[in-house]
Amino acid sequence: MKTLINKSRKPIRIPLPGGKIMFLGPGKSGQISDRHAALPAVQTLIDDGSVAVAGESAHAEMAGGGGGQVHDGTHGHVPRKVVRPRGDR
Repeated sequence: MKTLINKSRKPIRIPLPGGKIMFLGPGKSGQISDRHAALPAVQTLIDDGSVAVAGESAHAEMAGGGGGQVHDGTHGHVPRKVVRPRGDR
């Protein structure tokens, strides 16, 4: 996965295969696959300087077997799977 960053001061529309369009606001970023990054429409935006490529994403790094760390938001506790009725304290 490649991360694209909008370096211009205006929103950009990036056409993707399948009739899809990625909208990037000023200074915002989005991810596309490696094969979509090689498309001529994306390459013209990169060559123009309005879009920068940030490289590999964290997903690709974690897929290599990084590992088993607890998410910061859960603090080691597993969230409850069952929704309790109102008044359960």
